[in-house]
This record gives sequence, C-alpha cells and structure tokens, in this order.
Amino acid sequence: MSDDAELFERWVAGESAAGNALIRRHFQTVHRFFRTKASHEVEDLIQRTFLAAVEARDRFRRASSFRTFLLGLARIELLNHYRRRARPGSQFDELVTAAHALGSSPSVQLGRNEEQRLLLEALCRIPVEFQLVLELSYWERLSSRELGEVLEIPAPTVRSRLRRARELLEAELSKVSASDDARHSVMTNLDAWASAVRKAMDEPEPGSEP
Repeated sequence: MSDDAELFERWVAGESAAGNALIRRHFQTVHRFFRTKASHEVEDLIQRTFLAAVEARDRFRRASSFRTFLLGLARIELLNHYRRRARPGSQFDELVTAAHALGSSPSVQLGRNEEQRLLLEALCRIPVEFQLVLELSYWERLSSRELGEVLEIPAPTVRSRLRRARELLEAELSKVSASDDARHSVMTNLDAWASAVRKAMDEPEPGSEP
C-alpha cells in the first residue's frame, strides 16, 4: 500500500486515482473536524480543504504527516468560514469567539445520552481555538508537536492551551447542565466520553447512503 506522501506526490502530478485514494483515506478525519463546528457546510468545507492541499503542495514536508498537514488546512478553512459569517462590523477572534455565537451547533443525532449532549454543547460554547485543541487531542490523538503544527503555536503553548481549554469546558458545563453528577462524569471521564462521541460521528448519518 502506498504511503500518504507518495500518494500526494502522484496526485499533484496529475494522477487522479492517487488523489481519490488519499481522499478516501482521510475523508472521515476531515468530516469529523467540521461536523461539530459547521454542520450545514461540511461537504463544501471538506472540498475546500482537499483543494487547498493541492494548492499548498509546496508547503507539505515529509517530516510531518499528511494528516497533520491536512488538519492544519482544515483549520484555516474553518477560520475563514467563520470570518465570512461574522456580523457586519464585528471581528471574529478564534481565541474569543465560540462557534455557538456564530450560529453553529452540534448535530442532535450525535448526543446519544446526557453526558454526550452536554460535552458537545459545552464544546461549541468555548472559543473556537480552545474547542479545536480539545477535539484534536481527544478525538484525533494528536501529540503536542502535531497540535502545534496544526494550530501554528509552540509545543509549550499547546500544553497551557489544553489546560485552559479544560477549564473553559468545565465552566461551560456548569452553565448548560443542571445535573452535578452529569457534569462531574464528563470532566472526570472526559477521555471516555470524547471517545463515545467520536464513535457516534463515525457512524453513517440518518438518510445517508450505505
């Protein structure tokens, strides 16, 4: 089986079959990335991200994984999407503005129980960049180095941002949950609840083709 770097080289050289194989390999990752933050524009943003990968081919370094490269481009597409959606006269700031403030919310089908619904709701209410660092860490299992590449920050900043993101998440959970038990369960078992949400996202959406 060809590795990602080889497939990418063949794709940018004009081999569409290599591009199709690479897209199939990474489609679910990019779909997960957008599904909780721009549910109504997912398909368009996925297309924009893979197109951006070809256009940014000179920026891809073999020292980094193609997945990390792709997620970095997905982040750029998402932030540009939010800037386009910002109200006239307002300024979008990924360290301040939450997806919820821009009208984005997680699909109701993803929340199979109270804890999952609380986690998804709280995530979309913290600033976008903090939502990203949590989701990429817990769902995609990116290392500090990989997170730094995607978010364009140094590894020490990644660690402090993760701490701050968890603090913000806990604060939002207090606002959206009337149950202390559910809130405590989410924070003390965050890894398990995040894994459950990821599993739900990887299942076919209602009405989709099998």
